[in-house]
Amino acid sequence: MQDKRQSRSESSEHDDNVVRIYRCSCVVRGGRRFSFGSLVVVGDRQGRVGVGYGKAREVPSSVDKGRKIANAKMKKYSLDGGTIPHRVVGRYGASKVVMVPASAGTGVIAGGSVRAVLELVGVHDILTKSYGSNTPKNLVRATINGLEQLISREQVERLRNVTIASQASKADS
Repeated sequence: MQDKRQSRSESSEHDDNVVRIYRCSCVVRGGRRFSFGSLVVVGDRQGRVGVGYGKAREVPSSVDKGRKIANAKMKKYSLDGGTIPHRVVGRYGASKVVMVPASAGTGVIAGGSVRAVLELVGVHDILTKSYGSNTPKNLVRATINGLEQLISREQVERLRNVTIASQASKADS
């Protein structure tokens, strides 16, 4: 059950995507009592994204909680234009997501849960492959883990106190 609701919340200008809604039931004397959990991804499409998991007795309440948690957990990730700077492997639990930068015009080649995170962070061109568990919770967190490992060319130069020649200058010589 996927819901591709993208809306503007009244407190922020971020887009959100409900990746999955989980239904849990508890058997009590009078029958079953249901509760819901919502996996929500929030991003500004400019390099910032957050993930939240909200639980409540009704679906709209759980989505709102998930959105608030995701807004609170938003972090900035380094991108290279419309793609990522280098190949990276994100892991979480039994899930593994391999993300490879792609040339302009390729698009986001990814499954539903991974696509939700990458589109909301602002990636336009990327190739991905997921291995292991295909649980949406694990795939979303594995994608976030991969994004955390990204490091830009400027950060590498600063850390190593060197200047790295670009691909264009290497081709000229």
